[in-house]
Amino acid sequence: MELRKIGSLNVSVVGLGCNNFGMRVDEAGTLAVVDAAIDAGINFFDTADIYGGTKSEEFLGKALGKRRNDIIIATKFGIKLDDERLGGASPAYIRQAAEDSLRRLGTDYIDLYQLHTPDANTPIADTLGALNELVVAGKVREIGCSNFSKEQLAEAEQFSTGNNIARFVSVQNDYSLLQRSPETDGVLEQCAQTGLGFLPYFPLASGLLTGKYRKGQPVPENTRLSAPRFADRLTDEKLEVVEKLIAFSEARGHTILDLAFSWLLRQPTVSSVIAGATKPEQIAANVGAAGWSLTDADLAEVDGILTGS
Repeated sequence: MELRKIGSLNVSVVGLGCNNFGMRVDEAGTLAVVDAAIDAGINFFDTADIYGGTKSEEFLGKALGKRRNDIIIATKFGIKLDDERLGGASPAYIRQAAEDSLRRLGTDYIDLYQLHTPDANTPIADTLGALNELVVAGKVREIGCSNFSKEQLAEAEQFSTGNNIARFVSVQNDYSLLQRSPETDGVLEQCAQTGLGFLPYFPLASGLLTGKYRKGQPVPENTRLSAPRFADRLTDEKLEVVEKLIAFSEARGHTILDLAFSWLLRQPTVSSVIAGATKPEQIAANVGAAGWSLTDADLAEVDGILTGS
């Protein structure tokens, strides 16, 4: 498994998203998925306090057990959990959220601690100051953020470097073959300029890039996009693009899943492609998908499919 840098961390280019743990996957199922991931060479596990109603962190910590020091744990804070834990990025909330995550994970340090979403009510200086305290105390190794704009990243970078304190080393935003806004909103450019590692979430576009959803065929039951609220994601226009991507991949002996992973990993600022799994066999598919070395000609042809040119 290839490793890439996020700050001082060396992470596997395929990571495991743990959002299903405690929700769609029980404790025993979590152990099976985690075992499969480690056996496949994955060392990067991304969770959040809100996943599974806090159960994701608990299940992940138990599944790792004595292997914890061989693994890179990334978790997040900042989204409201309940009427008592209201979220945000104030120093007091950060301190409590970190202690709670450490307890649930059964560890005394978090490798990558990420602000899940910007907090408009708290100055970024206050947030970074509190996160720096956690780094100095040895409770957090590196800090990151999610859902940040170019401007918000630049503001955070300026404060951290100007005050010689811990800086964000990663940003986790929505990015895939079908959602390319980081290329146009300046976030990828900011990452390249400041050395931030980019972590795409929804790399499979909520399942559209798995090959399960085909034009002219019924939507598979009990899948994420079978819910009525996702009807707008299954338009004929999007499914037509998916069909073209499937044809492109199959003509080269690959699947659209292979394309989704390998295309992202051809982007120089992407550190790891994080994808969820509910079954051990999905791990093998995800890891295998990262092995396609796309050429410049391949990238140009894919870009033509995506832009309709």
